[in-house]
Amino acid sequence: MQYAFQLLFIALTIISIGLFAKKIGQVRRNILLGSNQIINDNKPERWRNMLLLALGQKKMFRNPLVAVMHFIIYVGFIIINIEVLEIAIDGLLGTHRIFAHPLGSLYPWLINAFEFLAVGVLIVCIVFLIRRNVLHVKRLWMKELDGWPKSDANYILVTETLLMAFFLTMNAADTTLQFRGYDEYAHHITGNFAFSRLLQPFFVNMSDHSLMLLERACWWLHITGIFAFLNYLPYSKHLHILFAFPNAYYGKLQPKGKVENMPEIRNEVLYAMQPELAPTGTTSETHKKFGAKDIFHLSWKNLLDAYSCTECGRCTAACPANITGKVLSPRLIMMKTRDRTEEVGRNINHHKKFRDDNKTLLHDYITPEELRACTTCQACVEECPVSINPLDIIIQLRRFLVMEESNAPQEWNAMFSNVENNFAPWKFPPDDRDNWADE
Repeated sequence: MQYAFQLLFIALTIISIGLFAKKIGQVRRNILLGSNQIINDNKPERWRNMLLLALGQKKMFRNPLVAVMHFIIYVGFIIINIEVLEIAIDGLLGTHRIFAHPLGSLYPWLINAFEFLAVGVLIVCIVFLIRRNVLHVKRLWMKELDGWPKSDANYILVTETLLMAFFLTMNAADTTLQFRGYDEYAHHITGNFAFSRLLQPFFVNMSDHSLMLLERACWWLHITGIFAFLNYLPYSKHLHILFAFPNAYYGKLQPKGKVENMPEIRNEVLYAMQPELAPTGTTSETHKKFGAKDIFHLSWKNLLDAYSCTECGRCTAACPANITGKVLSPRLIMMKTRDRTEEVGRNINHHKKFRDDNKTLLHDYITPEELRACTTCQACVEECPVSINPLDIIIQLRRFLVMEESNAPQEWNAMFSNVENNFAPWKFPPDDRDNWADE
């Protein structure tokens, strides 16, 4: 029977890791559908940002209470899963608490530390469930989260709560069987642990065999839950657990107010003001597309942003356009970009290469009304905990609207015309600019 369980565990491990690797490979391919963007400057600063923003969650501490809870659930969950290493080795070799003997007195201390973190994660998950579903925090209760996004967050919180409960119950049943001297459990006397011992009174009337089945069931549920969580990540907003690190590393280092100009347009303005600098002769350059209409015209960093978004809504909560009732939501911009990227990925999976589906990110997913509402104030960029830049996507889509489709409100077109003819947004010639100083 033991060999059967070992084979089952090995099969489960191979299938889980294989499925995860396949999906992550598809996500990587989807991100690289974006245009090339070289980001290799100032590496020390980038490493610093990754450590402070992704691991240290620096921006989260603007709200200390929520930041501490998020830090507990994030770091606690990662550290607790170090314990999965022992479970994995036990499953592969058919052993039981293989690290107990080599680590000696350090082993109970380690498991006690894990239990403190487990209880912390469990409490915080329950608090976050209450915040989302009872207190109705505004940014977590917007219409754009209806359906799957809201359920996705709840599924993860419930799963983490159950995993911590399985971990504590497994320890409680294990230590109870140790003290009873039952079978292999008697060979590894670890002593009681900090929190799981509080569950032992519930097992007083259980037989040794029943308690052993409970311990084994929690062991299997815990490791199966970890594998399920691993394979759920690529389909969930919680992919940010992994992608927050590269996204923070590749984040923009220039001042947030700096917008990257298009060299072709900058040169045209320069030549208009200084004609002597204009190149002579004709060029055979093909027409360059301005801005972006679909994900292929965005950069890979834009698509990495979309996959890194945790849908926390801090960007939307800070957006002045959204606050005043406009349809723009930076969070929704990122969600729609990811949805479109995933749809293109499924298209490629089905046809082996992308087959035109008569859809584009602009118009079919993101509307001109959303783009025009943006004031480029950079509030969304400033608020994002992991250096996501919704504004860059908005600007590129808006550039395509204006420069490729000539799709702009009448007021904008009048301003553009004045800038072109008078070198200023106002409808009077440059020679009259100083008239205000008369008298």
